[in-house]
Formats: sequence, structure tokens, C-alpha cells
Amino acid sequence: MSPARTDGQDDVRATFVLVPGAGGQAWYWHRLVPELERRGGTAVAVDLPAGDDTAGLERYTQTVLDAAAGSPGGPLVVVGQSMGGLTAPLVCTRRPVDLLVLLNAMVPRPGETGGEWWAATGHEAARAEAARAHGWPLDEDAFIHDVPPEVLATAPVPFAQSGTPFTEPWPMPGWPDVPTRVLAGRDDRFFPVGFQRRVAAERLGLPVEELPGGHLVALSRPVELADRLVGSLAALPAP
Repeated sequence: MSPARTDGQDDVRATFVLVPGAGGQAWYWHRLVPELERRGGTAVAVDLPAGDDTAGLERYTQTVLDAAAGSPGGPLVVVGQSMGGLTAPLVCTRRPVDLLVLLNAMVPRPGETGGEWWAATGHEAARAEAARAHGWPLDEDAFIHDVPPEVLATAPVPFAQSGTPFTEPWPMPGWPDVPTRVLAGRDDRFFPVGFQRRVAAERLGLPVEELPGGHLVALSRPVELADRLVGSLAALPAP
């Protein structure tokens, strides 16, 4: 059961376009969507063509754009989780977006492929170092350690992910000119928060905002995530 809200936020007039990570399933957001809607927001959870080897970053981007095409007025927030960090910034170059949120996300550089990203950021060493420091077993699934078993029991199968998007150079010459916030689960065992902090500083010059939860925070801590996303709207300029 989700914990009760304590922030008093409600009546949010914004649309949140939710871009999933590897596997590309809108199901990943199914606990977050009602929390955002309960606050008055509109939530668009996107299914990506993750199992299609002919689909690359352009198709992923167009899929998100198509899903968001009918969104109502008000601020538009694009949220990219994990691998969704490759696609979410591209969406921002194709339609007006008020806020881009990276959630435990990959942060690409121009011309870098998703496959190159792992070595370029030192991910493997950073993950091993965090595991030693915290006593996390490296041979344990780093994604689901804090997701309730009853939630996992409803997961669609399989979580297929084509390698095609990881072979393509990230096509933008630079980061889009859109306000960007970086959220990181402080219990993330796959992208440890210290690793995310370093990558965000090096590649975006931005700080990381921590929140409770692991890599799949939308499944493990949907209330806290919804509160943080809604709270991010306060920093946007008044219409």
C-alpha cells in the first residue's frame, strides 16, 4: 500500500509524459499515473517499440510525440527514466516542453552511442564501488530489490529490449534549451546516486536531487515521486 500524502499538493494543471527505460513498457508507470491524476495532472505513459529491431531513436521519439499529441493545455513535463534519457531530450526538440526530468537516467553526449555510454561514464566500476561501500550483492538483481512482490507479480513478460537504439549516435549537437532537473533514487543499486551525481555534473553542470527508492522508483515509491514531480513545477515561470 502506498503511504499517505503529507504535502497537501493538489489541483495540478500539467501534463506529464512518461518515457520508460529498457523494455519500453507503459506498465512501469502504472502506480505513478493515478498519483499524478489524483493531484489534478494528466499522465501519459508511453509504450515504446522496444522489441522491434527496426526501431531506433527516431521511432522512439516519434512514438512519444504521437502519445502526447492530444495532451491538454498547461505545462508539459517530459520524464525519462533510465534508458529513456536517450529519447526524452529528443522529444524536447520537436515540440515545446516546459520541463525535462531525468529519473535515474542515462545522460548522453552528442555523437555518443548508448552502447558507448557505459564505458564512457565508468558505470561498471562505479556500480562495483557502491556495492562494496554499501554491502550490496553484485550478483543480485539491482532493479527490483525494493519493489513490492505483489507489484512484480503483475508485471508483463518478457521485458524485451532491442539493441538497435544503443548502436545509434545520439543525434543532437547539444542538450536542448529546456529547464532540466535530475532526480536520483538514493537506493539505486544499478545507477548509484554518487555515479549519477558525477555524470550530471560532468555532462549537464546540474545537481542531482535525491528521493527515496531504487532504480525503479515509480514502482517502489510512486507517492514520493509524484510529490517530487509536482513540486518541480513550482520552479517554472508563471504563464
